[in-house]
Amino acid sequence: MKILFIGDIIGKAGRKVIHQLLPEILRDFQIDFCIANGENASGGFGLTSIIAKQLYEEKIDVLTSGNHIWDNKDIFSFISTEKRLLRPANYPKAPGFSSSVYIAENGQKVGVLNLSGRIFMHPLDCPFQIALEKVYELQKECATIIVDFHAEATSEKIAMGWYLEGEVSAVIGIHTHVQTADDTILPKGTAYITDVGMTGPFDSVIGIEKDIIIEKFLTQMPNKFKVARGDLRLYGVVLDIDQDTGKALDIKKVTGKRINTI
Repeated sequence: MKILFIGDIIGKAGRKVIHQLLPEILRDFQIDFCIANGENASGGFGLTSIIAKQLYEEKIDVLTSGNHIWDNKDIFSFISTEKRLLRPANYPKAPGFSSSVYIAENGQKVGVLNLSGRIFMHPLDCPFQIALEKVYELQKECATIIVDFHAEATSEKIAMGWYLEGEVSAVIGIHTHVQTADDTILPKGTAYITDVGMTGPFDSVIGIEKDIIIEKFLTQMPNKFKVARGDLRLYGVVLDIDQDTGKALDIKKVTGKRINTI
């Protein structure tokens, strides 16, 4: 089974990339199931129900999220009943779903789990303690399980990869928006990458207009962030999973597929 995981979709720019490039990628890689992180898809911060539905129409099967999922109040009622939109499982009390099982294009079941890190992040419940609890629930229904670990620290992400090794098909790091070079298959058959990257404006500082960010570093004064506009690219990974065992056979990076302008 071929699963595509797309890095953080950043605002209108990222949605433009999805619209133009996703059909080609789905076709060329013969993708059975598509996951994307959508917590920045609305103006670079948060998500709305309208934009979520637009992304589903683009053939994204599941949207994962992280610390920015609550930035738009519109999402609270939508996420409460929408199983195709996940929030991190270790929020102590929050609406919505953190994991679920879906049916892929080839008829096979895929479990998806969303977690958030705590180092340099919000002080949530321990992601390690809740991870196996959720994974064991998913294992009752399916062999293929993909984990989105939305975390800042490389060490925390790597630790989660080894912690869930052999229990899940893949641990995909997200949140820092820069694709890393450590994509691998761990010895017990779990695919891993520290960060899958982002989908949106490469001519930026992790999606935001670079002059705004540089000014922020220089002055430490508050400023309104704006999503950048130029050099739009898509980053992600394609996972090849043995649908009977749930073991990863291959992880292949999608690195900087680009369109020219918005």
